[in-house]
Amino acid sequence: MHVALRPRSGCLVLCLCLSVVTLLLQSLWVPHEVTRDEPAGRSPEEQGQHSLGFRRLALRLEALSTQVQRLSRERDVTQLTRDDLSLLLQSFRQDQQGLAHLVERELKRVSERLDQLGRQSRTPSPHDDLRLHTGTNEKCEVPMDPAYPVCVEKVEFLRARWQSDPCYAFYGVDGTTCSILTYLSQIEDFCPPGLGRNHSAPPWHQEPHAYIEKAEIRTTLSPLYEVISNSSGPAINFIRSRVERTSERWIQAGVRMRRSSNKTGLTQMRVLLYPGALAGSVGRRFEAMVKRGGPLGELVQWADLSACLTILGHNLTFSTSQHQLHSLIGAAPGRGSCPIQRPLTFDLIYTDYHGLAHLQGAMGLAFLHYQCRFRILDSFGTEPAFNLGSYARSHGYKTLWGSWGLQPLQYMTMFPHTPDNSFLGFVSEEAASEEVREEELDRKDRIAVVYGKQDYMWQGKSEYVGVISEELETHATVYQPPGHISNLPSFIRNHGLLTQERFLRLLRRAKVFVGLGFPYEGPAPIEAIALGCVFLQPRFDPPHSSENNDFYKGKPTTRQISSQHPYAETFIGKPHVWTVDVTNKTDVREAVRGILRTEVKPLTPREFTCEGMLERVHGYITHQNFCSKSVPTWPPASALRVHLGPLGQSCASVCQRSSHVCEPALFHHLNSPAAFTRLGIGCSSMVQEVNHLLPSYSPWGRLCGLQQEPLLFSCAGSDPSHRRLCPCRAHLPGQVALCPDCL
Repeated sequence: MHVALRPRSGCLVLCLCLSVVTLLLQSLWVPHEVTRDEPAGRSPEEQGQHSLGFRRLALRLEALSTQVQRLSRERDVTQLTRDDLSLLLQSFRQDQQGLAHLVERELKRVSERLDQLGRQSRTPSPHDDLRLHTGTNEKCEVPMDPAYPVCVEKVEFLRARWQSDPCYAFYGVDGTTCSILTYLSQIEDFCPPGLGRNHSAPPWHQEPHAYIEKAEIRTTLSPLYEVISNSSGPAINFIRSRVERTSERWIQAGVRMRRSSNKTGLTQMRVLLYPGALAGSVGRRFEAMVKRGGPLGELVQWADLSACLTILGHNLTFSTSQHQLHSLIGAAPGRGSCPIQRPLTFDLIYTDYHGLAHLQGAMGLAFLHYQCRFRILDSFGTEPAFNLGSYARSHGYKTLWGSWGLQPLQYMTMFPHTPDNSFLGFVSEEAASEEVREEELDRKDRIAVVYGKQDYMWQGKSEYVGVISEELETHATVYQPPGHISNLPSFIRNHGLLTQERFLRLLRRAKVFVGLGFPYEGPAPIEAIALGCVFLQPRFDPPHSSENNDFYKGKPTTRQISSQHPYAETFIGKPHVWTVDVTNKTDVREAVRGILRTEVKPLTPREFTCEGMLERVHGYITHQNFCSKSVPTWPPASALRVHLGPLGQSCASVCQRSSHVCEPALFHHLNSPAAFTRLGIGCSSMVQEVNHLLPSYSPWGRLCGLQQEPLLFSCAGSDPSHRRLCPCRAHLPGQVALCPDCL
């Protein structure tokens, strides 16, 4: 039977066949320079002979393919005769017999090499003290042990990917089954130990040497100056200058705290401070923003946290280098696929979201083991529904910033706006001595300073600021690049970007600090109020949130922001804080005139003083233990006040309405049928689910729900069909984070 072959079809089929065979051979050929298991004594020429055959054949097939393609381009395909195709096929047949013999020989060689893997020992290297060892006659069969269910899967993964990260070779993995099993049993703990070996915890699981130094309250910040002296740049310079400017207040607070008998005896903590936003490429962008009037709130927190921990007597290490981070935590060289080399030598690591990603990239498997020691500086908060990755993905709460699966209280906020997190805060500037304070108050007339250091913050606000300028001499501190024409209204007196000292002097002269609506929730309004200013800010109607505002979009919170600074509006209020509709000129004008008729004194809430921050951070370090598997015991159960909220309200709102705060560490007291009984709730059915709205009661069907996942205990969750069971507590005056029984 004769089948006619059309020239075009034959050409395409031949090209396809040649390409497939070429790719197959190239995938089989392994260059000599990456082969780790050649027998000792073979010369380089002998080692490379088997691969050269493959290379020649692959190159020959590529040449044939190129020839076919060239003929197709240069000649009309209808003129490509059967003789042309015959010549090409004849050329290919000349290589066919050699190909068959070569493939057969190579398969036999590979089979022999696989048989040798279990018997071959590795040549010693200079790093043997850090790597793994296998016995010379050890059997290297992958064990099928029910106690190690993923061992086989991990072995297969490393067989294929052990060269994907240099850290595997650093630990002695060379592609052989023996080295892989040894690594997975001694370093990653996924496979059982070899015969004759006792099972021991991987090195990074073991406890470091005991550290029994006591934390004694210090009256000097010299240790802090030493640890930050190795870093430089605009951000570090800001941190250092702030610490120096506030040092006398910190020292005085330390002296007063030392007199208190209940603030001693705590073990000194080894603490790593790693502001990830100042490291790597992100750090370079942040540094550039600082020079142009960018956000300084995070730097204020890092400066005050550093000073606070120093006064409390802890042992600090400060770093803004990703490279140094690897050495500090003992990370293996490579891309972070392997665990660290030794037990983590830090009891606590304070970082941010960027630093959290750097730590995960450096620690490998050890990241999960030590994540209970992390504390994350998170200005805007992370609610539980966003924090648990699997839940966030399945319920529409997935964002770029959440899904780390930490205890929500490990996130530390700038203000106490998210009770699911811990409120870290900062220290506000304070007015000077009484004599200077009185003198400054006499001069606080007809001066307003506008809060907004960059042009874009002023867009659409000219009429609002114009009304204020009718009554007050209006000043600004807007950054102006060299040669840039100012877009500010002509009635504004712009000082340009000021140093912190000069900016504070300007605030001491001012009667009003004017908010433009952005930046949100920064430290400056609290400091202005502490210096005797009245804060005038815009009201947001409707409130800003992730649903209607680009800034909050993607942030792991459902908060509704009713004004530029909700803390100032809610916790301080009039006469120090006036919140107005900036689109209503009459409302703004009456507010300004009301402020001018009112005399206010400087105000600093206790939680924003040195003593308040020392008290709060000491309480966290003493009582918060996220590495324990037991239920929290702090705050004590005596602080619990149980409330059943109305439909659709969060526990944060329910507790706030009763002048309390929601305390997530007390949720476990409510997560039982007995809690519903004590509230007089008759449940027709009781379910236990993974849901951030639980524990709660639904009146439709009298359904009671218990929380199955403790990471989802949420003060923030709300739903129109749920009445939340809320753990509320009282708090100390001016210290929201602590209850009367907490100290």
